[in-house]
Amino acid sequence: MPHDHHDHDNHLDPMEARTRALETILTRKGLVDPAAIDAIIETYAEKVGPRNGAQVVARAWDDPAFAEWLARDATAAISDMGFTGRQGEHMQAVFNTDTLHNMVVCTLCSCYPWPVLGLPPVWYKSPAYRSRAVIEPRAVLAEFGLTLPESTGIRVWDSTAELRYLVIPQRPANTDGFTRDALADLVTRESMIGTGLPRVPA
Repeated sequence: MPHDHHDHDNHLDPMEARTRALETILTRKGLVDPAAIDAIIETYAEKVGPRNGAQVVARAWDDPAFAEWLARDATAAISDMGFTGRQGEHMQAVFNTDTLHNMVVCTLCSCYPWPVLGLPPVWYKSPAYRSRAVIEPRAVLAEFGLTLPESTGIRVWDSTAELRYLVIPQRPANTDGFTRDALADLVTRESMIGTGLPRVPA
C-alpha cells in the first residue's frame, strides 16, 4: 500500500499530471534532460534533506545536552545546525522509547519538514497513508516491514502548516564509540517519519 509509486497516469493527482505533461513537453523540445531532472530529484529526496535530519538525530544520540534542547525547542536546536527554511519554521522533535513509537502523518495535505527531510516520498502524500496511518497505524507499519510488540504504544502525530514533526529514533545497540558521521549513516528517512527503524550496524 504505502509503497505505491503511482506509475500509471490515471493514478496521478491533477498537479502530478500537469507536472508530468510539462516535463514531457520540455523534454520533447530538447529544453531539459530527463536524467538531469531525475538526478536533482534524487539529490533532494534521498541525500540532501534526509542527510540533514540524520545529522540532527546523530547529534541527539551523541550529545545529551543537545537532545534536551531538541526536546524543549526543536526549532531553535535544528536552526543552530543551519537547517532552516520554508516548511521548517516550526518544528517539534518526538523521541521513541522502549515503550513508545512515534509516527508522523499529515492528514489534510502533505506538510513535511523539507529542511531536515528533503522532498516528501510519494507514499507520504497518498490518501491511503494519510487516512490509514491514523486509523490503523500498527497495520500500516507492518506493511512497511515494521512489526512492533503489542506492548509498544504507537502515537501518531498530525503535521500541519504551523507545526511539523521529526521522529528521533532510538540509538541502535553496539554503537558505542561511533563518530557522529557513522551514527548519521545509520539513520534512514523512514526512521525519522516513524515508518521504519535505523539501520543495524554491521
